[in-house]
Amino acid sequence: QVQLVESGGGLVQPGSSLKLSCVVSEFALGYYAIGWFRQAPGKGREGLSIISTNDGSTHSADSVKDRFTISREKNTVYLQMSGLKAEDAAVYYCEAGGGYLRHAEYHLWGQGTQVTVSS
Repeated sequence: QVQLVESGGGLVQPGSSLKLSCVVSEFALGYYAIGWFRQAPGKGREGLSIISTNDGSTHSADSVKDRFTISREKNTVYLQMSGLKAEDAAVYYCEAGGGYLRHAEYHLWGQGTQVTVSS
């Protein structure tokens, strides 16, 4: 059973905005948090923003907190990104787990959606 499905990635220009979506199963929503992570080639999985499944509280990494916003509507978790930079290019994953922004604390994730930022 597919638990999380990311979508919304694509090729964008620097400075543009993009909204990613993640359809989350009821099972995945039973975890403490849903988080957006990303991984660029040759780099580790980087935690960006998480939202609590309990009270909707959010936390974001300092590197993106001024540009990225996580939100949830029913079974869909969104990541609104603005002011995209070249270094934002990565595969973005939606993950379910019980941690904060540490990938090791998450247990489920989807196939990812590619975000490419052109020069």
